[in-house]
Amino acid sequence: MQIETAILVGILFGCATYMILQTSFVRILFGFVILSNAANLLVLSMSGDPTGKSAPIVRDPNALMVDPLPQALILTAIVIGFGMTAYLVLLLYRLFLDQKTTNAAEMYAETEQEH
Repeated sequence: MQIETAILVGILFGCATYMILQTSFVRILFGFVILSNAANLLVLSMSGDPTGKSAPIVRDPNALMVDPLPQALILTAIVIGFGMTAYLVLLLYRLFLDQKTTNAAEMYAETEQEH
């Protein structure tokens, strides 16, 4: 199961990197969303297999417990990723209203023609 998760994380990071390097700001936005999800999956896969472990409530001092820290980090990363996505969507909307395009090549071509 861990090898499949590692392959999935690698594919997600690769797709995110490819999309972030595009000229369309919509694809860049989707690339950041995929990158955020890939990072969350990476942290979750690094936390280990919870099979046979109990919740982190101390009842039996000899019982194996699941580490809650990776789950807390992922929850925090989800909130930060959502805030960043909301900001990028508003930035993209404002960019489209001002420039009438979401393609970086078209925007920079217009500024080069003005000079």
